[in-house]
Amino acid sequence: MIINMRAPPPHLSIEQGTARSTWPRQAGTLEFGADMVIRDALESDLPAIIDIYNATVPTRIVTAELEPTTVEARLPWFREHSPDEHPFWVAESDYRIIGWLDFKKFLPRCAYRGTAEISVYVDQSFRRRGVARRLLEEAIARAPCLGITTLVGLIFTHNEPSLKLFERLGFERWGFLPRIARLDEIERDLTIMGRHIGIG
Repeated sequence: MIINMRAPPPHLSIEQGTARSTWPRQAGTLEFGADMVIRDALESDLPAIIDIYNATVPTRIVTAELEPTTVEARLPWFREHSPDEHPFWVAESDYRIIGWLDFKKFLPRCAYRGTAEISVYVDQSFRRRGVARRLLEEAIARAPCLGITTLVGLIFTHNEPSLKLFERLGFERWGFLPRIARLDEIERDLTIMGRHIGIG
C-alpha cells in the first residue's frame, strides 16, 4: 500500500544536465518513471493542493466553486480522508506537487459503502502530460484493496477533455443532470461517469 511518509532526501546524479533521483524505491511508494511519485498526502501538502484547486475556479470548467478557497476552510475536508479507506494522493515530481486525487464517500447510506467518488486535479503547468491518467489508473488498480467496487466521477458536460479521459479508462456515462449548475449566469449540465471494479 502507499505509505504515509515522504521519501528520504535522494542522492542526486546529473544525467544529460538534469538532476535525477537515485534513491531505492520505498516499499509502498508508487513510482512512475524517474520523475513522478504518487504518495499519500500530508497536511503540509495542503497549500500546494489548494493552489492547484484554486487555479481551476476561474475556468468554470472543473469545479462548481465560484470563489477561491483557503487552507483553513479545507482542513476539515482533508482530515475526512483515510489512507486505508478513502485516501488522498498527491503526484510529486522533483519535490513539487503536480497533481492530486482523492476518494470520498458517494453517499452516506451503508449500502453505498463500496462506491467512491473520485476527483482529480493537475497543476496547470503539467496538464496534458499524463498526470491525471496515471492518478486515475492507480485509483482503478488500488480500489479493490480499499474495498471499493464502483468508482464514480461527476464531471461538467462541457469539460470534454475529462470526459474523454475517463472514457479511455473504461468509465461509462451513467447519468445526465441537465442545467444543474449556474456558472456566471450560464446553466451547465453534469455527467455522471461510472466504472465497476473487479474484486479479487
